[in-house]
This record gives sequence, structure tokens and C-alpha cells, in this order.
Amino acid sequence: MLSWRDWCLRLGLSRPRQWRRRVDGSSDDIGPVAFLGEKDPLPSPERAGPDGLLAVGGDLSAGRLLAAYRAGIFPWYEPGGPVLWWSPDPRLVLDPADLRVSRSLRALIRRKVYATTFDTAFREVIRGCATASRKDEHGTWITPEVEAGYSELHELGYAHSVETWREGELVGGLYGVLLGRCFFGESMFARQANASKVALVALAGELIRRQIHLIDCQVASEHMLGLGAALIPRVEFLMRLREALEFPDDRGKWSVS
Repeated sequence: MLSWRDWCLRLGLSRPRQWRRRVDGSSDDIGPVAFLGEKDPLPSPERAGPDGLLAVGGDLSAGRLLAAYRAGIFPWYEPGGPVLWWSPDPRLVLDPADLRVSRSLRALIRRKVYATTFDTAFREVIRGCATASRKDEHGTWITPEVEAGYSELHELGYAHSVETWREGELVGGLYGVLLGRCFFGESMFARQANASKVALVALAGELIRRQIHLIDCQVASEHMLGLGAALIPRVEFLMRLREALEFPDDRGKWSVS
């Protein structure tokens, strides 16, 4: 297993001038990246480097995850390494009303080839995302610790899943976290054609019904850009996030209306 320092060196943070002071006062930090002990809070997202990397370490407890999302920060890392915390600039966001639904997808939904549900198989969805085969990716960042952390958020009523079914079989879905009026999308998967897009259409409809107009898609992807997402500066995202968090959290299990 690589050490925290080795992981940061692997990320290219190897020049001597990039070494700074550790958040607890020692000299074991690299550049703008903070090294977190068990109790250390996450730093301000404005401290993130050009690639968005902000901090290394800490845990995936429900409390830390909720604090991270409220600050516009999310975890993403590789198995075997420490947790890496990110706040990229620019940020990819989607207004549910701007979701682009093709004619063929609309026709597929009208034919009711797939059925969709909410919060009926959260663990199965996150497992499906973890095991999905993705282009140019090897393995998964959804470790057992990630599964446990987000499953705890689901039990607390913060994390939600959308499931796509065909003839009783789970064939696609997505999951994310809802705070105030911002939905933080985490991952999606499809075992049959367009199954994840059907789940995304169902999610957009539910969010519109709940008057939620901000989906955080995190980082740029051609897939989401093609579906209507847009890149905005981090400062704008953080402003919109603060506005969304002025509304109370709507915790609890979703159901098909």
C-alpha cells in the first residue's frame, strides 16, 4: 500500500517548493494539499490546487461526508490509497430542466420497456456502479469503505438511488446525496442499453417536482455534457450551493409518485 506522500508524488506534487506545513503544525504537507488526521476538518475549497485536489486522508464517516458536500468537496480515490478530497474548478452542473432527452429515449420511456423506482435497492445500485465496466478505466473507486459510508447516508435519509428494472431484473441505476436543494450525483451504471439514462430522466423529474434546480456532476465528462450539463467556475458553483443549502434538508425515503 502506498503512503500518503507516495500518492501525492504519484500525482506530480514532487517539487521541493510544494512542501508546506501540515494542518496540525508539522511539516508534512505538499503544496496546497492538506493532510488530514482523524479529527482534522476539511480545509476551505478555495485552497484546492489547479487539478482540484484539496486534501488527503480522513475517513468516510457520515459526518465528514455531509460536511464535505456542504462545502462543495467530494471524495474520489483509488483502492489501496488514502481518501483524496476534491473541489475542481470549473465544476460540472446540470439543471434538471435542462436535461436533453432524445426522441429515441422518449420513445423508449413511452413504451415502458423499463420500470423505475426510488430507494428500493440502494446497496444493489452502489454495487452495480462499483462493478460496472467503464471505458479507459481499470477497477473502481467505489471501495467497501465508500459503499459503507454512502449506505449510512442512505439509512439517515440523505443518499438516494434510482433503479431501472426490466422484467424484474435490476439493469441500471444511479445514486447521490441530497442536501437542501442540491443533488450531488455520484455514479450511475447500465447493464442494458439506455438503462442509466432512463434512471437519470426519472431523477430529473423527481427533482423538478421537489423544486431542486442544481445537480452537481463534479467533473467534466463528454457523456454528461451531451446530456445538457455545463461547466461553471468554482466560485459560481459555491455561490449556488450556498443558496441551495439555505433550504432545509428533505430527509427520508423517496417513492414513485
